[in-house]
Amino acid sequence: MYKEDFPFFKNTNTVYLDNAATTQKPSIVIDKIVEYYTHFCANTHRSNFGDANRATKEFENTRNILKDFINAKDSKQIIFTKGITESLNLIAATFAKKFKTVIISSLEHHSNVTPWHMQGRTLHDGLEVVNIKDNLEFDYEHFEELLKANPNSLVSVTHVSNAFGTRHDIKKIAQLTHKYDSYIMVDAAQSVAHFKVDVQDLDVDFYGMSGHKTYGPTGVGALYVKEELLKELPVYQTGGATINDVNFERSIMLDSPYKYEAGTQNIAGVIGFSQALNYLNNIGIEKVFEIEDELYKYLHNELEKIPGIILYNNVSNAIGSKSFNIESINCEDVGILLDKMHIAVRAGHHCAQPIMKKLNIDGTIRASVAFYNTKDDIDKFIEGLKKAIMMLKD
Repeated sequence: MYKEDFPFFKNTNTVYLDNAATTQKPSIVIDKIVEYYTHFCANTHRSNFGDANRATKEFENTRNILKDFINAKDSKQIIFTKGITESLNLIAATFAKKFKTVIISSLEHHSNVTPWHMQGRTLHDGLEVVNIKDNLEFDYEHFEELLKANPNSLVSVTHVSNAFGTRHDIKKIAQLTHKYDSYIMVDAAQSVAHFKVDVQDLDVDFYGMSGHKTYGPTGVGALYVKEELLKELPVYQTGGATINDVNFERSIMLDSPYKYEAGTQNIAGVIGFSQALNYLNNIGIEKVFEIEDELYKYLHNELEKIPGIILYNNVSNAIGSKSFNIESINCEDVGILLDKMHIAVRAGHHCAQPIMKKLNIDGTIRASVAFYNTKDDIDKFIEGLKKAIMMLKD
């Protein structure tokens, strides 16, 4: 019934199961963006005429809504970015520089690998990688060994794996991180839209997310920063909107969050993001989780019935995304045939080549669900998958 809220589904007969890549957008998000551009398009935090004041007010309203959505203490802890990739790069380019070692997990996607390489950190030379178990679960014993050997490090890990949907126990990881005088940055791209997140309860230091994976616009996201770290987090970029006072001898920046938001922001995107969060709040994130959990288990059970299926994790340690292969069949060939049947899934390495190489595979077929999907979507996907297998095995 939720599909009625999303114009995409009125304009296509596609079975959309690529929600880990991006989610569809409800009408209220699209309408809000149109409203901004057609009724009060003006820059924020600069002018004091009516439309500019309204744009600023609605922009800041998103910050407050997001603060409540993840239970931050104060809206100044919410910094708008382009998405999780910029959030990770911001931390890598600033706060992380004071640490000799950065610890990531084996399940990270490229956005949490390449920023460290750009700093000259390589495996065992400024970069350590936590092992995974055979079922793709985080190896906590190995993690603690790395922390013992490298206290006062920065830990940067995903909450939910982009490639496999494996969910980490971030609260446990944060406790171990702080036990060894280290700090933790969390990639929340695949988590914040799917289950309740409380950054104070998790006790994380940084928590980054992407709007477009949270039913909001592309090109907008946010970084949460623990309050006591705001003064330690260096400025990332400077320019308009960050300035308190400037002369040719020195520049004095504003306080957080403005000193981290240089230049004109994606105003329409930020304002549209507020409606995505309101939409999720109206449904209730607990209800979203309940629907998706049922769909995910149904998907897993139907896949298990297919001969030759190779599943990499089970329902107990994963959420949202189901990655798999079929014996003797190239995953990208399956993706192409499913596309011909108007079934959208992702096939390939999912921007996570390190874990694919560790598993000695080229990639997987990934079906990822959202709350607007139905069991009928999954039935059509399974039917299409069986047809594709039959065609490729003949």
